[in-house]
Amino acid sequence: MPKPAEARPPVEHDVHTDDLPDTPQRDSLIPAERWVEAPRELPELGADLGIDLVAYKRRIGRFLLWRAGPAAKADARYMALAADDLDIRYTFRLYPDGRGEGVGPDGVTHARFRTWKESLRDAPR
Repeated sequence: MPKPAEARPPVEHDVHTDDLPDTPQRDSLIPAERWVEAPRELPELGADLGIDLVAYKRRIGRFLLWRAGPAAKADARYMALAADDLDIRYTFRLYPDGRGEGVGPDGVTHARFRTWKESLRDAPR
């Protein structure tokens, strides 16, 4: 059984945008502080939730997905940044009771994380 993402050791080297992997990493995590091109707001993604760790998750279409907080039914916030234009970004807030809220690139406010991710996937390049 794989380790939970938050229990994986962080990488000890800096990573550039082109080096961020397409799929989730199973043996380590990439903290926002190690991403050289990270916008200054990214490491603070979970500050208001009392969460210090912001980690890279995967690419979805043209977007780089980052998360502050645990994956399931907990206080968490996701940020998706367009790899080709870091000023294009979307966030999704997940609440402990399973509710969620976030506007996707389709302009729709999504209550489900799955539909928000689908809007990222389906966004034009």
